[in-house]
Amino acid sequence: MAKLNQPPLGSLDKNTLLTILKGTATETGERFFAALAENLAKALNIHGAWITEYLEESRRLRALAFWLGGQWLRDFEYEIVGTPCETVIEETRLIHVPDRVLELYPGDPDLRQEKAVSYLGVPLLDLDGKILGHMAVLDTRPMPEDPYVLAIFRIFAARATAELQRIRAEKEVREREEKLSRLVDSAMDAIIELDHDLKVTRLNPAAEKTFKCFSNEILHQNFGKFLTTEGNEKLRNLIQELQDLPEDKQYLWIPGGLKAVCAEGEEFQAEATLSRFEMQQQTFYTLILRNLNERIEAERKILSLKVEAEYLKEEIKALQNFDEIIGRSEPTLRMLRDVGQVADTDATVLILGETGTGKELVARAIHTASRRRDKPLIKVNCSAIPSSLIESEFFGHEQGAFTGATKKRDGRFALADGGTIFLDEIGELPLDLQSKILRVLQEGEFEPVGSSHTRKVDVRVLAATNRNLHQEVQNGKFREDLYYRLNVFPIKLPTLKERMGDIPILASVFTKRFAQKIGRAISPLSQSCIERLKEYDWPGNIRELQNVIERAVIISQHGDLDLDRALPNVGRGTVIKEATQTDETLKRVRKMVEIEELEKQNLILALNATDWRVSGENGAARLLGMNASTLSSRMKALGIKRPR
Repeated sequence: MAKLNQPPLGSLDKNTLLTILKGTATETGERFFAALAENLAKALNIHGAWITEYLEESRRLRALAFWLGGQWLRDFEYEIVGTPCETVIEETRLIHVPDRVLELYPGDPDLRQEKAVSYLGVPLLDLDGKILGHMAVLDTRPMPEDPYVLAIFRIFAARATAELQRIRAEKEVREREEKLSRLVDSAMDAIIELDHDLKVTRLNPAAEKTFKCFSNEILHQNFGKFLTTEGNEKLRNLIQELQDLPEDKQYLWIPGGLKAVCAEGEEFQAEATLSRFEMQQQTFYTLILRNLNERIEAERKILSLKVEAEYLKEEIKALQNFDEIIGRSEPTLRMLRDVGQVADTDATVLILGETGTGKELVARAIHTASRRRDKPLIKVNCSAIPSSLIESEFFGHEQGAFTGATKKRDGRFALADGGTIFLDEIGELPLDLQSKILRVLQEGEFEPVGSSHTRKVDVRVLAATNRNLHQEVQNGKFREDLYYRLNVFPIKLPTLKERMGDIPILASVFTKRFAQKIGRAISPLSQSCIERLKEYDWPGNIRELQNVIERAVIISQHGDLDLDRALPNVGRGTVIKEATQTDETLKRVRKMVEIEELEKQNLILALNATDWRVSGENGAARLLGMNASTLSSRMKALGIKRPR
């Protein structure tokens, strides 16, 4: 509808420009666009005016300010298809429709609703010619072409373009600052910004964690209070050095790092970098720190996990050798009942038995059936550790605690924390270490070698020995208090001689296992083989039986187990009737006796060379490349005793 008593557009004077200028001069941002739209509409005496930004991906215009019919349209957004605005955007030029705009754009519902007659629009372009947005006016009466009006329109379109560019630039700056802030705040290293007086102007959360304080407690404080005297002097010398560097290279790595101090007074060594920059004629420094103590602790944990992984590998390997405790004899069943009764408790267990009776297997069975089954079972052979290293092996050590201690290392008790530790051959422990083992059992604590800090652990102890510990106590070789602390729940393992009824089952299982291992078919054990196995004394118990069966499988021919060559002491332990001996049998016996004599001489030579020390780093077992328990078993079998 045409407006009454309003001057025509062509009659506007030069005061129009001044009116619009006054209405927008003091405004910026969104307020500027609102002032511009309202003052355009009022100064040009038209129905509507608006400024929009162009959304290129959706081909839509979103109003920054939209004045229509004397009121504001809030949050207005529209598609450009079929509108005069589309022509402005597509052709990037001023479009003026002085009359009958609906005939040119009949598909624009907003023009029809407002009964628009005329339209004037101009694109808002950046320096590269890219469309930023659009400014337009419409009226309900004709809008004849007037150079003065068009000039005013272009002037304020340029002003709107500049303001839109400024807003977008500010937005980009804010986004970059926010991104930089997120980057700094998410950094794992401590980042501290200092002014020219070395007062803290900014720090990230990692710095709060490193120095154990909140930002409001450290901001505007002199950073020198967080460095040692030596660190302060070093930092000031480096700042002086930075000032002498070229402006584009004012950054450096701090050799040897800085000695820093957290708010609680604890000192720590830190790797560090320092850089210098200027802003608004002020000098600032950026210090980036990394707590080396945390890295060393992380490395220690990684090393600890690696060591634990190695233990677990050994456990898996050991489990492949023993599937289960095998046997049905009464002594075996009695032992299994004891294991079942104590496994689900945290009681200390003392496993007693001769060499080769399966003490380690019983310990593993107790751990597997316990509540600690998901934690590691750490094994320690007390007789195989050199006396000079045994305390470090049990309790760990600090870096530099002794010659060769180049790194901090966890001991076996630390690795077993939450799980179980198996102390095999505990009767071999030196007296001075027995008191420390007793403390762990009673208090659950110890100090690593070279450390003054007490470490707490939760460990279940299983111990094993083939010695008579009660007799060792009487002889003054074992602490009485430790003996009674270990002897909470003793389990006595039967010898193989006491469980002869299990020999057929054990021998059959071992035969099948070793035959599969080397890919050889072996016939089931005959009754004569079983009788021969039962006639032997088995001083090495189950381990010796296992070794004999493995040897018999290796030398077997035609699918039959060869016990003639595999069984030791045939001449002494087996009765061979002269009536049934053939020449071939006698030859075999003589040959085996010769082999045993050679083996005996070889073992004695190794024992003499190591001063009759069986186990350990300098023991005969290591020299011969065999297990210490196996060597002890062979010594018994061959009747080897240390000369008095």
